[in-house]
Amino acid sequence: MKIIQITDTHFSPGKQHFNGNWAPLLSWIEETGADLIVHTGDLTVDGADNGDDITFSMDLMRRVSIPMLIVPGNHDVGHLKGSDQPVNAERLSRWRSLAGDDRWLEDAGAWRFIGLNSLLLGHEDDEEEAQFEWLDQALSDRAGRRVAMFAHKPLFVDAPDEGDTGYWSVRPVQRRRLYDLISAHDVALFASGHLHWAWQGRFDNTQLTWGPSAAFIIDKMEREMPGDRLIGAVVHEFDTDVESTIVAVPGMTAHVLDDVVHEVYPQAVKQREPVE
Repeated sequence: MKIIQITDTHFSPGKQHFNGNWAPLLSWIEETGADLIVHTGDLTVDGADNGDDITFSMDLMRRVSIPMLIVPGNHDVGHLKGSDQPVNAERLSRWRSLAGDDRWLEDAGAWRFIGLNSLLLGHEDDEEEAQFEWLDQALSDRAGRRVAMFAHKPLFVDAPDEGDTGYWSVRPVQRRRLYDLISAHDVALFASGHLHWAWQGRFDNTQLTWGPSAAFIIDKMEREMPGDRLIGAVVHEFDTDVESTIVAVPGMTAHVLDDVVHEVYPQAVKQREPVE
């Protein structure tokens, strides 16, 4: 079983800065002979508030001849409470109506693949609890299958026991709940996106993979993180175990967000401006 993970494509009909990377990425995907594509979120520039971004991006995804499953990112459904675009019922409903389920499971032979909406984590509300209950059931009834989990946000950035990283990773309370579920079941892989860094590591018996963005890298706007700045995808090959390879896809442009952030995400610039 071969799965291609793509992530953080940031497509939009209005803000077209990164759309040009789709043609080379699509061409490469079709040549891989993959059985499944998993998109780990930030499909859109601003699907959280613009349904046209979701519709446009889903039309691009339908050009792939290989089956695809998608989990949303913060730019698709919103983020934490107190942010400019918190996850809410309206944003979740828009995603679900235009893109499909925000969590899913897929069985293939000796493996169970699980997709999580990591943007629900940290809200401590009914949506979050319903997803944890669903995840517990999905892991409990796996009938001996090994598990690979896919989500937008990583479990942590620098260390498994780190504190709250705010924007970047799963909050400590929810992370602990995930750790407990992962350790109780045979979760071989936790694959994510969001950071715009490509990295692989381990947490106990679980491989961790951060997929590289298909849109842009970040230079000086954010701090250095583990891994490499590159544009591409990940090839996950599943047999009795999983082997993952991060790939810099030929023909894609490594856009630098710092150069275009004023046009693409002006709200991010405003948040960083000093208060006089």
